[in-house]
Amino acid sequence: MEENILISYLNDFIFCPASIYFHNLYGDLEKKLYQTTDQIKGSNAHKNVDNRKYSSSKNILQGIDIYSEEFKIQGKIDVFNISNGVLIERKNKITEIYDGYIFQVYAQYYALTEMGYKVNRIRLHSMEDNKNYEIDLPKNNEKMDIKFRNLIRSIHEFDIENFSQNNIKKCEKCIYEPSCDRSKYANKT
Repeated sequence: MEENILISYLNDFIFCPASIYFHNLYGDLEKKLYQTTDQIKGSNAHKNVDNRKYSSSKNILQGIDIYSEEFKIQGKIDVFNISNGVLIERKNKITEIYDGYIFQVYAQYYALTEMGYKVNRIRLHSMEDNKNYEIDLPKNNEKMDIKFRNLIRSIHEFDIENFSQNNIKKCEKCIYEPSCDRSKYANKT
């Protein structure tokens, strides 16, 4: 049986598969010891949703657990409006729409669809500047849907033993780099 993938790992895997290992390793430590200011802001951005204080409307699902049997992915949604079918993923500040952001909402889309909900639109919301970004549904963007499916397959087939990071720019930005034996820096001699 394949292990389930956490939706939050999709973006992490794209950045560096080894970061998921360290995220789990550091999991119980105080986040202020290893997270960057941007990561802490991102976690804080989800507090209202996680505590289900975003809305009191019965038509708004917030912070609920979701699961997709097809893709073996699980996680939580931020906000889904049942009455109009709008799925919203909130980010602290969006400066660029990364593939990982899109893949996270695709995972949410597929899970909600399997759970019997009708998702009509997907939106990313940048909280700091209050901007919205419409994202194509997977059925309307075949290229991104194929990339999403390939990412899921890559994660399920991933073997950390044969992985070495070859992008030094990713290592430069990684909070786990000092501890990582897969780092481009670790492989330099």
